[in-house]
Amino acid sequence: QVQLVDSGGGLVQPGGSLTLSCAGSGFTFSLYLMSWYRQAAGKERELVAAITGAGDSTNYADSVKGRFTISRDNAKNMVYLQMNSLKSEDTAVYYCKANVWGGAYWGQGTQVTVSS
Repeated sequence: QVQLVDSGGGLVQPGGSLTLSCAGSGFTFSLYLMSWYRQAAGKERELVAAITGAGDSTNYADSVKGRFTISRDNAKNMVYLQMNSLKSEDTAVYYCKANVWGGAYWGQGTQVTVSS
């Protein structure tokens, strides 16, 4: 079955960096677009970044452009989110997502807290 496991969250000071990881299994990883979403307390879940199966095209929310980078390693079935210049408003639970066989699959989420 499709499984996504998120990791890498934590507490970081404003201006700091974190890299999130998502391990996929149960599907042909390289064929599918992968995305990162986030959900802050009391807010709706929002798209942060997405990357095509081949990794040749990416898309970012305006709020993270120039600060976050999504990448993938299809040999390892991994997708990453490098987050730089973190701000307090980046505090949220971050989830990876895959749309596989017409269904949406989510990781369990990893908490990112940006605070001094």
